[in-house]
Amino acid sequence: MSSGEPDDLVFKALADGRRREILDLLTDGPKTTGELCDHFVAWDRCTVMQHLGVLEKAELVIVKREGRHRWNYLNVLPIKRIHDRWISRYASAAVELLDRLKRDLET
Repeated sequence: MSSGEPDDLVFKALADGRRREILDLLTDGPKTTGELCDHFVAWDRCTVMQHLGVLEKAELVIVKREGRHRWNYLNVLPIKRIHDRWISRYASAAVELLDRLKRDLET
């Protein structure tokens, strides 16, 4: 697997608003697949499972099975990896610019 592939999977997973909505639901804590299906009343179970499969492949969702239940946990590490690679260097430059502007306005 090349170094770009894991990030490509994350970007693909995040590109769909429905998958982002699933991730938003998981920020409150793990949910069973049944609970997620109950939330998306317009979707059938197969559609929810397909979206969870994309999220799981991108490692944004970690699945743990307990008996008949399939628990879905949010994994933020792939998003942090993207943040560290693509966003943090620009964010620090913006903070430095704002700090410099503040100093200039105060003098």
